[in-house]
Amino acid sequence: MPTIEEAKTWYPQNDPVHGFDHVLRVYQMAERLCQAENADHEILRAAVLLHDALGSETSGGDVGRSNHQHASAKFARQILEAEGWPKERVQAVLHCIRSHRFRDLSEQPQTIEAKILFDADKLDAIGAIGIARALSYSVSEGVPFYAEPSDHFLKTGITEPGEPHTAYHEHLFKLSKIKTLLYTNSAQSIAEERHRIMDEFFKQLAAEFQAER
Repeated sequence: MPTIEEAKTWYPQNDPVHGFDHVLRVYQMAERLCQAENADHEILRAAVLLHDALGSETSGGDVGRSNHQHASAKFARQILEAEGWPKERVQAVLHCIRSHRFRDLSEQPQTIEAKILFDADKLDAIGAIGIARALSYSVSEGVPFYAEPSDHFLKTGITEPGEPHTAYHEHLFKLSKIKTLLYTNSAQSIAEERHRIMDEFFKQLAAEFQAER
């Protein structure tokens, strides 16, 4: 069984968005949801600890965030098979990992463990922590916190040439929708207050930027 100590070696310690701190928060939330939803603790725990582990040396290199769920699943297979996990339980963990990403709809969560990983991961993207992560990502990418979204972006979710994908853009494209996409009743209940806090922040952020024009 993968341990928290092992997981520390699979993630950067200085990444405020997808580093080990994120994984630990998702782990703690998943434990909470696991008890409420009566899920398989072992499968869920392994999936959480491995869900963002790109395993650059083992899985063939960091393929970037756009495809990380597949790299993480490949790395997870190697870790679990080396531990002697039965094939069907390995597949259950891999399904959780492959189906946890918001931007990839090719594999939807089907099991309760996959739904809990999706929910726990997305709960970490909203609320006060979600705001901090969105702003941190903007800083790391060198884009502003706010820019006026184009009509094209508002209609399609795709920026026009030269238009930055700001933290405010991410709120409109993804973060504001998370509350309606969660699978479990437990997560939906937790999301209500987090969504309210986040939505009020981004409305105020937009209002202050617009007032400065």
